[in-house]
Amino acid sequence: MAARTTTRETRRPARAAHPAEPAAATQPADGGTTRGRLTELRIRGLGAIDDVTLELGDGLTVVTGETGAGKTMVVTGLTLLFGGRADPGRVRANGRAGVEGRLALPADSPVWERAADAGADPDDDGTLILARTVSAEGRSRAHLGGRSVPVGVVAELAEGLLAVHGQSDQLRLSRPAEQRRALDRYAGTAHLALLDRYREAYGRWRQLAGDLERRRGQARELAQAADVLRHGLEEIEAVGPQPGEDDELDAQARRLSDADALRAAADEARTALVGDVTGDLGDDLPQDAGAALAIAERTLAASDDPTLVMLAQDLTDAIAVVSDVAGQLATYVADLDADPARLAEVMDRRAAITALVRKYADVGEGVAGVLAWAEDARRRLDELDVSDEALEALETARDAARAEVDDLGAQVSAGRRAAADGFAAEVGRELAGLAMKSARVSFSVESDPDAPGPDGIDEVALLMAAHPGAPPRPVHKGASGGELSRVMLAIEVVFAGADPVPVMVFDEVDAGVGGQAAGEIGRRLARLARQHQVVVVTHLAQVAAFADTHLVVDKSPDTGAGVTGTDIRAVDGEDRVRELARMLSGLTDSDTGQAHARELLAVAATARAAA
Repeated sequence: MAARTTTRETRRPARAAHPAEPAAATQPADGGTTRGRLTELRIRGLGAIDDVTLELGDGLTVVTGETGAGKTMVVTGLTLLFGGRADPGRVRANGRAGVEGRLALPADSPVWERAADAGADPDDDGTLILARTVSAEGRSRAHLGGRSVPVGVVAELAEGLLAVHGQSDQLRLSRPAEQRRALDRYAGTAHLALLDRYREAYGRWRQLAGDLERRRGQARELAQAADVLRHGLEEIEAVGPQPGEDDELDAQARRLSDADALRAAADEARTALVGDVTGDLGDDLPQDAGAALAIAERTLAASDDPTLVMLAQDLTDAIAVVSDVAGQLATYVADLDADPARLAEVMDRRAAITALVRKYADVGEGVAGVLAWAEDARRRLDELDVSDEALEALETARDAARAEVDDLGAQVSAGRRAAADGFAAEVGRELAGLAMKSARVSFSVESDPDAPGPDGIDEVALLMAAHPGAPPRPVHKGASGGELSRVMLAIEVVFAGADPVPVMVFDEVDAGVGGQAAGEIGRRLARLARQHQVVVVTHLAQVAAFADTHLVVDKSPDTGAGVTGTDIRAVDGEDRVRELARMLSGLTDSDTGQAHARELLAVAATARAAA
């Protein structure tokens, strides 16, 4: 892996010719984790960093450097890239910060499906490019696969791609809810599925209990509201409107009101088509269409010309159509009702329907709105029912739901207790290797079946006894800052095999640790790096010695701008020895420091080979 400083403009990701087929290039040429990895990271204008591009490899990458050089900006850039909160205070004076990353993902990664939903395309080499920019005013934009997307989409993807651990995670680990969540996660998928069932049952129970309490506490108000709804339903049911009846009544009213005019129009049209079939109109009528067409048809049919004969057949068809229309007009006239009494009946019905529409429907909805109001009123009446029968039925349903909650809660609690000893034992074994051999870790699972909560009936606490004879205390009270860091790392190592997140970032989780414990932290981070891409910001040479890739953050004065910038370089060989010597003694050229650095590298290499 190499690191280089660059001042070129942000590269626009090339678009793949066939974005629907990323599989051919999702694996990096140099192998790599089958879960995916971040192959490249570019940071511009963020904190002390002007413009650097890092080409990231597999395994364990450590980032070291002097205090204040900008090591943490690498973590900040990663967090920002994957949807973290944008802090305009981190933006340099040029007014815009940007982070760009390139992800190599396996073909079956769920990230591809979500990216496709967002309109993103893979790059030419099958990788997925993410980008995030932040202005000094706090405006933020995100891009995924060359498409602008909401920051929330990138944050959603990050849940399955990246896990960042730092001092805030130590604080998070001190919260009982997080300790319970860790225990549930350790208990396995079947336990988590059972917990989901419990949460659903708990939600139903709380809803039924709240509904029952509301009905009992507001019986008078609910009864009054129900009376209003019943009155409306009675009005509607008394009229009995049918779907589309308002439009049909309007049409009938128009036909009845204009019956004479409609009859005259229909008779005139029929006469024009087929003449006076009744003989009541005399002999002065003009020739009708049917007769004219018949003459034309006979004339053409008598010809020997094939074309005219074919046209005669067309006229035969036209005569049939004319005859059919004339028959329909006759039926229309026969059915036309000019009864004034029927007209009055239609008008009265329409007035009743209109009154309901004005009272119970929104403008433009008509009878459909009235029927919708009635359906909603019936549903609301069920919710407002405060009769003894309804309350008794609701109470029975509530009690049944509570019984299910109690049963599932007991099963969840049993699963936690069964998992607690195994989890504590595995974490304890890891702590023993982190120079905390005397520490004892355990879980306290206190159950209260009479007070179920949304996550069960248990109060879970992670306890630690720092040395033999010491009473177990909550881990955030019984552990120092360095010990808490090691507890957190031990938990991550225990979870490593089952954790689907391909990229893990640790920001100075070794704070407050030294000596043998520091070397063991490096050993365990290297173990994590077998199954994940691990990036660690550290100030300990014992940790840095285990790295597959070692990045150094240097301060680089920019006399032109009058500010301090940052350069990031990859070190190997003697450059790496000098950096480890600086971390050990503060002197890069110290013979003693360099000898110690070489010894650390040799020990780390042996430990990695033996693991």
